Amino acid sequence: MNRGYITLMSVLVLGAIGVAIATSLLLMGIDSSRASFIEVQSGQAKGLADACAEEGLEQVRLASGYTGTGGLTLGQGTCVYTVTSQGGQNRIITASGTVGTIIRKVKIILTSITPLLTISSWQEVAE
Repeated sequence: MNRGYITLMSVLVLGAIGVAIATSLLLMGIDSSRASFIEVQSGQAKGLADACAEEGLEQVRLASGYTGTGGLTLGQGTCVYTVTSQGGQNRIITASGTVGTIIRKVKIILTSITPLLTISSWQEVAE
């Protein structure tokens, strides 16, 4: 009788340990999957921000006096851009791409429009 009790308790303890390990592995897998999904969305948002920045550059190339805003919807996200004049041939283009809850932004500084567009800076910005 005592042996059966010890065997039963051993099986229950080992079963509980097995369930705890399986649950931990499952939760780590879910966290890893969520992090991967956010990383993919972040890359897509950066691509959208760059696409809108390119669209802003194209608008300036087509009409050197252009200032204004625009946007695009591509795939699972959207982006918007704004072209502002800093006087003379200087322009600043800001663009942001949004996918889900992820937002990425870029800022381009143009120092010349004619005869060619001259970009002095193209960088990702936090705000």
